[in-house]
Amino acid sequence: MSDYAHLLPAYRCQAALADAERIAWIRADRWLETAQARAALARLEDLLSYPARDRMPCLLLYGDTGMGKTKIIRKFMRDHPACFDRGTGITTMPVVAMQMPAEPLERDVYGELLSALGAPGPMTDSTYRLKEVCRSLLRSMSVRMLIIDEIHAMLAGSFRQQRIFLNVLRFLANDLRVPLICAGTNLARQALLTDPQLAERFEAFHLDRWADNSQLSQLLSSLGGILPLRRPSELGTAAVRRKVLDLTDGVTVRIFRLMETVAVEAIRSGSECITVGSFDGDDLVLPLVTMTRHMEKGLQRRASR
Repeated sequence: MSDYAHLLPAYRCQAALADAERIAWIRADRWLETAQARAALARLEDLLSYPARDRMPCLLLYGDTGMGKTKIIRKFMRDHPACFDRGTGITTMPVVAMQMPAEPLERDVYGELLSALGAPGPMTDSTYRLKEVCRSLLRSMSVRMLIIDEIHAMLAGSFRQQRIFLNVLRFLANDLRVPLICAGTNLARQALLTDPQLAERFEAFHLDRWADNSQLSQLLSSLGGILPLRRPSELGTAAVRRKVLDLTDGVTVRIFRLMETVAVEAIRSGSECITVGSFDGDDLVLPLVTMTRHMEKGLQRRASR
């Protein structure tokens, strides 16, 4: 059996598994840290240690859909899990992350927050009652950071609903004296800027799309070192970088999905490696947005002839 020297030592045993097991391993969800993700996590750590004061710093984590905002949040949550003290019967939760409700309704916001705290309350209660329960739990559970994901969803509401929701954010930031983290697409920035007074409290961390540079080269090389293929792949070439960018537009989730697809095909076909030709297959599954863009380019080329 080969020693699979092209793989990192911790991943060489995976290459010896049966095909079905390797495919399942490739498709499993896992964390792979990038430079941007590492910087975002470091900023969140810094804010978590911030001492309480009247005007706490807030952070907007934003970028295109698929750039990894939610994965960064989930990684941060895993690093700071809730802890139950059997002696006192009290659960402490340093970080609470909730998802923005479909509409920016005040009672729905408090309902989502209660669910994030593990204490979904009866929705028959008044909005005021839900707010008071949230305040009490957030204090008793020693919450030190509140994260709201998909913040751009507030734009689905009416102007009045948006104003009420932004007032809720301001109230929580003032009342709890903890850092408030909002995450969402590029529309999230637009959403917060509708309230200049609130936006003044936020610093922005933008997740940039990948470009043809050393960071992308490092990412692809890292993938080449962990994907359980039995032959070395050609992921360090400029041709592969350009092909990956052309097929994914530099969006993180599309890159990982593309690499997963070509790696699985390399196992099924028996080639056991990824080359620039791996991205040219007629049956290659592309993201809908990318496929549509390629079709439009093809139509434009034919029309210009």
